[in-house]
Amino acid sequence: MKFFLILLGCLLLITKSLLAENVNVFDFTNDEFSTLKVKKVKGETSWTLGSNENGNFIRAEAEGVGSGLGKEIKIDLNKTPFINITWKVEKDLSGIIETSKKGHDYAARVFVIKKTGSTPLSNRAINYVFSSNNDVGKNWPSPYTKKSIDYVLSTTKDNKNTWVTVKANVKKDFEKLHEIDVTEISGIAIMTDTDNSKLKAISYYQDIYFSAE
Repeated sequence: MKFFLILLGCLLLITKSLLAENVNVFDFTNDEFSTLKVKKVKGETSWTLGSNENGNFIRAEAEGVGSGLGKEIKIDLNKTPFINITWKVEKDLSGIIETSKKGHDYAARVFVIKKTGSTPLSNRAINYVFSSNNDVGKNWPSPYTKKSIDYVLSTTKDNKNTWVTVKANVKKDFEKLHEIDVTEISGIAIMTDTDNSKLKAISYYQDIYFSAE
């Protein structure tokens, strides 16, 4: 019995240590919602808080508009390089050409931003997207700036109106896509936009956090 209790105690300490390594980005609560920075592209996406058996989430709806919600947060990529995202697209944007300016819309996306200069235009970003038309793993520079790379982590070709959890190594992705060694990121933003295609999209974001593995 004594050995069992010691073993159980060790397991609890290990579990606690692993959990402590996770860095949560969004809580999706009313208190947090009032502090998030709104970035309007054209009009404003409708954001609604909700919850289910897995916790809080935020619902986004956009029709011919686009805006994002973000926060400045420093993440040590040497300790927690992996971003984890749980999201769902209820209504997608099938048929648009996402690599073009006229079709550069996503029902759901998560920006990871690294400040590399004194102005927002000098920043580097990876735009992890829930694509409506491309396959997982595909990536390309934004048609508006080469300093932002679109990277498909989920697609409605495989998962539509279904919660999906994905993971990406942000540190390695910056090395591969931007050819820079990034040890710390500066901010995170979520965005649902249809300002270019003028279509309608509905999506949901839930757990977004960084982990060691």
